[in-house]
Amino acid sequence: MSSGPAPDRVSNPWSGRGGEAPARFGFLLVPGFTLVGFGAAVDPLRLANMVARRTLYQCVTLTLDGAPVRSSAGVCVTPDCAAADARELDAVLVIGPNPLPSSGSEAIVHWLRDQARKGVALGGVDTGSYFLACAGLLDGHRCTIHWEDMDALLDRFPRLVVSSKLYEVDRNRASCSGGIAPVEMMIHLIGLGGGGHKIASAVAELMIYERRGPDERQRTALRDVAASSHPKLVEAIKLMECNIEEPLAMEEIATHMQFSARQLERLFRETLQCTPRQYYLQLRLERARQLLTRTNRPIADIVMACGFVSFAHFSHRYHAGFGISPSADRRRHTAEGDRLANLTADARAPAEPAPGGGADDAPDTGA
Repeated sequence: MSSGPAPDRVSNPWSGRGGEAPARFGFLLVPGFTLVGFGAAVDPLRLANMVARRTLYQCVTLTLDGAPVRSSAGVCVTPDCAAADARELDAVLVIGPNPLPSSGSEAIVHWLRDQARKGVALGGVDTGSYFLACAGLLDGHRCTIHWEDMDALLDRFPRLVVSSKLYEVDRNRASCSGGIAPVEMMIHLIGLGGGGHKIASAVAELMIYERRGPDERQRTALRDVAASSHPKLVEAIKLMECNIEEPLAMEEIATHMQFSARQLERLFRETLQCTPRQYYLQLRLERARQLLTRTNRPIADIVMACGFVSFAHFSHRYHAGFGISPSADRRRHTAEGDRLANLTADARAPAEPAPGGGADDAPDTGA
């Protein structure tokens, strides 16, 4: 008999079992699930592991019977295992279909109720919250669903508290609308869990800024990820972001905001758990790393572009911040880029079967 959820899971249902153990997220793929929603929910956890340089999250794909399942786009996905065979999970996200099914949800409902009895945190992506509602697991919780299905959900469950927000996280329940809204929700959950707001911010940078290209300034800053944003904090961070090459003194920033230096210090400590100097330095280092790994600019130019007084000072701060020297970091990224390019070229190249061999003898390209 289960003894109930672990203490850490009660206080923070999205943090897993605590300690060094990764949080295990199960993704239940319902037939006709939305492929973009699935990808947008899984990828932030992968990036959180990459940023943290350790496994914060493990992702397990599930179907009810363990058989491959076809998405609404027609792409077939083979799961890791059947839902009933998944060992202890910390959270389960139901990746819902489009359109909603008219029947056949009973087995999913029973399995979700069983997970709830075990203390597993539960969520829905796109129409996934519909299945949680069918199981009675959203009663007393805020939730949301894709806007096309909101009326249908309220018609069947009129007592639910359903919002039109991109996502809702209410204690041990989470739900989001379709498209790429899961990205926002997962970044929020990463901030609540073992990753914390620093990892969540870095994931947001990768998901939104990197995909638009290295030369565009479309970034999701920490102020947009942390729920504790303050108008004066936003103002201070904007000043820092606009003055990377020639950093402002803290007194200048405080004066512009009509603050004292002490008020500025207290604002950053209370909202971001760091000093304004520490945050400003991190902004400049992240900008330097972007230039270092995404351009061929000489390191000496990058040092000046990011407001450092000397190469020695820059190198020391860079190593302290990222655990690697600037030159070594550039070499590592260059080598990784070459490796990926070679893999892509190998995958595209036609396989040449061995003499006398059939199709089964073709070399594995890893594609």
